[in-house]
Amino acid sequence: MSLNVHQLHIFYTVADRGSFSSAAQALHMTQPAVTMQIQALEERFGVKLLLRSTKKLELTEAGRCLLPQARKAVELMRETDAVMAKYVEDLKGQLKFAASLTIGEYVLPRLLGPFLKRYPDISVSMRVMNTSEIVEEIAHHGLVFGLVEAPTDDPGVLTEPVMNDELVLIVPVSHPFASREEVTIAEVAKEPLVLRESGSGTRQVMVEEMERHGVKEDQLRIVSDFGSNGAVKSAVEAGLGLSFLSVWSIKNESALGILKPVRIEGVRFRRQFYAVRPKTSDLPLHAAVLLEYLRGLTNESS
Repeated sequence: MSLNVHQLHIFYTVADRGSFSSAAQALHMTQPAVTMQIQALEERFGVKLLLRSTKKLELTEAGRCLLPQARKAVELMRETDAVMAKYVEDLKGQLKFAASLTIGEYVLPRLLGPFLKRYPDISVSMRVMNTSEIVEEIAHHGLVFGLVEAPTDDPGVLTEPVMNDELVLIVPVSHPFASREEVTIAEVAKEPLVLRESGSGTRQVMVEEMERHGVKEDQLRIVSDFGSNGAVKSAVEAGLGLSFLSVWSIKNESALGILKPVRIEGVRFRRQFYAVRPKTSDLPLHAAVLLEYLRGLTNESS
């Protein structure tokens, strides 16, 4: 397994901050995600790097040996960023990629304006399709870059987290749930649901989280599914059923009082948006600049 510079950065930050929670805050990651990356690094070297106790966090002998190397790796990455910053200011050309429906319809249109003002000589050509279609295009048909709403286990594709997102239960304002701030998962399971189609990242995240709380997909009352967020919202507004969509996609309807987001007790449908590319090719520079821009927006809003 090749050495992961991102993991070295996480290890250095944990050692520097003295705790997993402080490192997670500095890195804009969840604490379990930081722990997982440290464990992966320990598995990579076959030694323990950190001693965890209730009082404090200490480096093992192996951890003390690794720390200066990790510091050098972090410093090198910062120097590289500085060297490339001047170059990317002069980037020109067309950025071609695909985005899944929530990202392509609701997220990027809101965020690309400042990006294109910063890089006025870059133009964007974006195809919109669902997550499974993008992965298929990347793995087998030559697409070099995409943004999707769920990770993939396709062996030909590399996946990298980019932005945070959360799904919410949405109901029409006439529904009894609309007058409540919170409902139970058992109540939701009894309601008719209109969902995104199978293969969409939105549906995958919703199903996995429901199953994690003991409600399997075949126990849900799915009355219909649709291939776009707009169709789902129209169906919910018309009273066909309830649904789950990204908070990004319901901003207008929520502000206008057409649809109401409602929390489910003890359940959070948190997820990340991911960049995907073939394992056999590097990420285009234009795409790397866009991803760094998107990560910066996530960090600013954290």
